[in-house]
Amino acid sequence: MDTITVVENVFGEVERKVQKSYWEEHSKDLTVESMMLDSRAKDLDKEERPEVLAILPSYAGKTVLELGAGIGRFTGELAKEAGHVIALDFIDSVIKKNEEINGDIYKNITFMCADVTSPELKIEDNSVDIVFSNWLLMYLNDEEVEKLIGRIVKWLKPGGHIFIRESCFHQSGDSKRKVNPTHYREPRFYTKVFKECHSYDQEGNSFELSLVTSKCIGAYVKSKKNQNQICWLWEKVKCTEDKGFQRFLDNVQYKSTGILRYERVFGEGYVSTGGFETTKEFVDKLDLKAGQKVLDVGCGIGGGDFYMAETYDVHVLGIDLSINMVSFAIERAIGRSCSVEFEVADCTTKEYAENTFDVIYSRDTILHIQDKPALFRNFFKWLKPGGKVLISDYCRSPGTPSEEFAAYIKQRGYDLHDVKTYGKMLEDAGFHDVVAEDRTDQFLRVLERELGETEKNKEAFLADFTQEDYDDIVNGWSAKLKRSSAGEQKWGLFIATK
Repeated sequence: MDTITVVENVFGEVERKVQKSYWEEHSKDLTVESMMLDSRAKDLDKEERPEVLAILPSYAGKTVLELGAGIGRFTGELAKEAGHVIALDFIDSVIKKNEEINGDIYKNITFMCADVTSPELKIEDNSVDIVFSNWLLMYLNDEEVEKLIGRIVKWLKPGGHIFIRESCFHQSGDSKRKVNPTHYREPRFYTKVFKECHSYDQEGNSFELSLVTSKCIGAYVKSKKNQNQICWLWEKVKCTEDKGFQRFLDNVQYKSTGILRYERVFGEGYVSTGGFETTKEFVDKLDLKAGQKVLDVGCGIGGGDFYMAETYDVHVLGIDLSINMVSFAIERAIGRSCSVEFEVADCTTKEYAENTFDVIYSRDTILHIQDKPALFRNFFKWLKPGGKVLISDYCRSPGTPSEEFAAYIKQRGYDLHDVKTYGKMLEDAGFHDVVAEDRTDQFLRVLERELGETEKNKEAFLADFTQEDYDDIVNGWSAKLKRSSAGEQKWGLFIATK
């Protein structure tokens, strides 16, 4: 055994002793308050438990492995529909309390006292449909997290799912603690570990984890204005060459450095045309009222959502397909104490109940969507009667685009329409009082200002970014100016009412 392995083992043993001591201290009272480390636990539990369960895929008749099961807040709920639940916790008194609460009611639960980091924990490969973990990885060190995720992927059947929920950045509960060994990590740590995890079966097939969704727990946003409760749902899939549109966004168009350089141009918190200036102008048209609910489709890094929530006291749900965008948005939310939650989601597959939102807002995003009529029908369904939709988006002039513009559209994967046709699609979806404005003149003024500021502040830009980054921005903005000045690329503003 080499020196590094010995040191890792020693640190691992110390970590486990510290964590076990911590939870033995907080498990003297086997109550929901002690498990959630919060005096308001009962109220929070009523709100968040159904929210968490609603994120899960169907577990009817399935095998569910619950890691860190505690006294069974979720165990009984899972057992109502699952074929078999394996409930595991490393504190003996806690798992016994779980069995006392749920064992007589549900005969499909196996209760286990075990440490998830122990090599003695044996779960058969490809035997589990869903692994469920609510506040667990934050009590493991980084190496333990990586090793456990590697084991979980092997335990899962192909097509199986992992749900994890963690406290990120800082403590949420108000319980007094003598010591607190919890690892309050940035969400991107967990995302990176899951994205980089691979496993192989006996036939040599390679499997990876594909993100289904990631979001703030809404109950904590509503009750505490706290965005640090983050959950992820991953699916075990066979590795393929085609990584899909989400990977394209995160690895090509919206890499982390790309997002930051866009923000440098658009202004802090913004990655769409005009930044704060156009956001304020457009949002002011919505006549927002305190307590209303807004859906932001393609929320980016959250600047517009923070503005709406802080200025008008509305609740905003921001969704974006880019993991990188949402990661930045959640990080920027910390400490703001506003009612904004974020979720990685595909607006073309996401479902909401009818009459959920007062406003649907989208800035320069729907250009990515190929089937706009279907999306607009969903917008109409999701809005309350009298609700409004506001969209700004890239458009094009009527007729056939030039070869150069057509190549640009294809390379970006855009679906562009002329302003009139765009407005007609909203009318066809059922909307009334449709305003479809050609805002290309404003677009040109904004582009010229943004390009001018970038060139004027070249030295400061190059202190934080590369020459290639600078050239990409200058060339990209110059090309947009050329296409728009020639009348090919347009920018539209659309407002409509249900």
